[in-house]
Amino acid sequence: MENAFAEPQTIVLLGGTSEIGRAIVSKLLSASTTTVVLGCRRPGEANPAAFERPGLTVDVASFDAADTASHEQFVASAVERHGDLDVVVLAFGVLGDQAELEANPQAAAEAVHVNYTGAVSASLAAANQLRRQGHGRLVVLSSVAGERVRKANFVYGSSKAGLDGFAQGLADSLHGSGASVLVVRPGFVHSKMTEGHAAAPFATTPAKVADDTVKALRSGRHTVWSPGILRFVFSVLRHVPRGLFRRLPLG
Repeated sequence: MENAFAEPQTIVLLGGTSEIGRAIVSKLLSASTTTVVLGCRRPGEANPAAFERPGLTVDVASFDAADTASHEQFVASAVERHGDLDVVVLAFGVLGDQAELEANPQAAAEAVHVNYTGAVSASLAAANQLRRQGHGRLVVLSSVAGERVRKANFVYGSSKAGLDGFAQGLADSLHGSGASVLVVRPGFVHSKMTEGHAAAPFATTPAKVADDTVKALRSGRHTVWSPGILRFVFSVLRHVPRGLFRRLPLG
């Protein structure tokens, strides 16, 4: 359970190799943290040594976002091994190449399954546990790509739009339970996931997204934009007429 300083004892990262997710975990670590669980599709790539320190257990566990039937058992197993979960960070996702996804409907469906269906399943499995505990925070990595879906990445953007809406509804359903959800909306993040893609305006880094996320967690917010200026940018973009929006140089 988090202490009086909102320092979590047990942190679970779903998407254990995610650069943003790992940066958030690193930022959350304190002397009170006893356990980090890294849920990875490829456990051999987890690099638990990056988190290891005296008094901290780093548990690498197999987690496949696409295997929705396994998600409840994954959460149950983590609780059985480590007790209550204080912070669960959902940070997995597939960006893909838009042209390739358009040309291959099956690949597009698989990407959306991970980004949306898998995220819904994993979020509910985690949220149900937090509700039973009566405490805990679920951090959902959304994206500004879902705020106004662009033709340049509409497969990815549409999946994030769905996830963002789901996470907001989930947050409302948890109100009063002691558990809560933080929706994180990063802009373009320089990472392995975005290598080869042209950076958008106000591009940021995993470390900066982590800083913004942890500040939001500690202040009890339900939504955070990273960087914050994107909140105002998209408050305008979401109301731009469609014909004009198509012509904007947004990539």
